[in-house]
Amino acid sequence: MRHPHSTVPPGFRFHPTDEELILHYLMKKLSSSAFPVSFIADVDIYQFDPWDLPDKAVLGEKEWYFFCPRDRKYPNGARPNKATFSGFWKATGTVKIIVASSMAAGRGGCISILV
Repeated sequence: MRHPHSTVPPGFRFHPTDEELILHYLMKKLSSSAFPVSFIADVDIYQFDPWDLPDKAVLGEKEWYFFCPRDRKYPNGARPNKATFSGFWKATGTVKIIVASSMAAGRGGCISILV
């Protein structure tokens, strides 16, 4: 995993908004566009227990970001496989609607995301 610490200025903090995560990181990831510096690691979080994840992150102290493939529990089903070696992940959040600021001008879209 490439650590960007040597390419960012001292005092740099990575605290993107939900909209910035989607528009500037997730959309680039989906379109296979290059990132000048990668702040988000590709990690299948379902293969690790929560206490192992901080070591897998590119940066962060109390908050970490990951691109995670969505594995299916059953080949033709919609349920994700959330099993780890010592248990399973349980969704505790709610669906949150992320609305791009360009929606106000009638040019954007909205995305539902589980947080």
